Amino acid sequence: MKTKNMNQKWFVLAVVLTAPLLYVIDIFIINMAIPGIKNGVHASNGDVQLMIAGYLLGSASFLITGGRAGDYFGRKKVFFWGMFYFTLTSCLCGLSQTPFQLNITRFFQGVSSAFMAPQSLAFIQILFSNEKERATAVGWYGITLSIAAIIGQILGGYLVDTHFWIAGWRLVFLINLPIGTISLLAIWKFLEETEKDSKAAFDYQGSIILTIALATTIYPLTQGRDLGWPLSSLVMLTLSIFVWVYFVLNQRQKLQRNKVPLIDLTLFQIKDFNIGMLAVLFHFMLHTSYLLISAVYLQSGLGYSALNCGLFFILHALLFMASSFFASLLIVRFGKWVLQVGLVLILISFLLQLRFFEPHVSWITINLLIGLYGLGNGLVLPSLLTIGLKSIPTKFSGVAAGVFSTFQQTASALGISLLAGIFYQVLAFNKAHPDYKKAFDYSLSGSIAFLFIVSLMLFLLPKITSKPY
Repeated sequence: MKTKNMNQKWFVLAVVLTAPLLYVIDIFIINMAIPGIKNGVHASNGDVQLMIAGYLLGSASFLITGGRAGDYFGRKKVFFWGMFYFTLTSCLCGLSQTPFQLNITRFFQGVSSAFMAPQSLAFIQILFSNEKERATAVGWYGITLSIAAIIGQILGGYLVDTHFWIAGWRLVFLINLPIGTISLLAIWKFLEETEKDSKAAFDYQGSIILTIALATTIYPLTQGRDLGWPLSSLVMLTLSIFVWVYFVLNQRQKLQRNKVPLIDLTLFQIKDFNIGMLAVLFHFMLHTSYLLISAVYLQSGLGYSALNCGLFFILHALLFMASSFFASLLIVRFGKWVLQVGLVLILISFLLQLRFFEPHVSWITINLLIGLYGLGNGLVLPSLLTIGLKSIPTKFSGVAAGVFSTFQQTASALGISLLAGIFYQVLAFNKAHPDYKKAFDYSLSGSIAFLFIVSLMLFLLPKITSKPY
């Protein structure tokens, strides 16, 4: 891929960054719209969980395939069509009339994001061959994620509280139409096609099996409670165990036959990688579920508007961005202890929230405690990639990054199913007078338990003795 000059490179980078921008905005903007969506399509709490988890499920199932599709068909083509279908499915979400329609379209929105998002980092690698320029470009990628989080929180709160001729919660999805259209035009006009690798193998079978495994796990966990845990939910959960076992056997057989599997199980022979992935699993479970339950509790439990709720997360995003920057510098010297400090800050934030997040809590207290969570999380979340992949041989670096991303999305979906499930289960005990404070406390207590597991996993990892991955 050729570019005429440096200015053009940075302009193309701006085009490429529209994918992570839209992807992250869509995650944060939805949390602010939960009460409006529930009323708009008459959804149950389980439907709401599935709406979020389904998006993550679709993304997790096809992230690796999406990355390889760029190699096989050309990154511009895959980027364009991924953005096209992401925009289309966003509109279909905004036009949904029933929970079933919304959940189906959200799943395919997640699938389209899995083909769109991986092309961004790939284009950065291609555009910037100079190590210093590439580091700067990756830095802008991280800044984009932080800015998108802020935009998502504020925009979500504003749109939900806005009353046009169309319901505000629908605008949360339909806002992607103008942004996506502009992005599509820019991709078509300014990006050049990359070289195609016709040897890049596709494990379609593995993607389908993984999707079934995730679906048979997540669907009964989110819907079983609302349905009174019928036999079908228990059967589906049991079936998921066999599907997961079959997936592992399928991937192992492909390795033995010298075929390219969806996930290279050789990675899991590395002890440090396994420990790192467990840390990723539990941290993303608590992180994603916390963003959901805190947004719902602030609105439905404490009575704040969606806009005010969004504003509460601005300090969180700013402190997350600042601490993640300093973490990248400190981790070279102090290693995993930087993350341990972050976990302590998160623990303090959670304990104080258990104590002070009650009716009539001041907005200053809410801002400070959610901000403290962002400060601690900035020391942890971005550096999990460094810690988790530090023992991986260079030849496995690309595959390991794909497995990391898949783990991350899967963990987020499980967090919505389990920890947010605790929140909604407590609310279901008294549907006439739901106790939001008790639900919030129980779910947050589960998150605290997960924090200790993450800390234990980090403790078991060896020290970083050289420059991080």
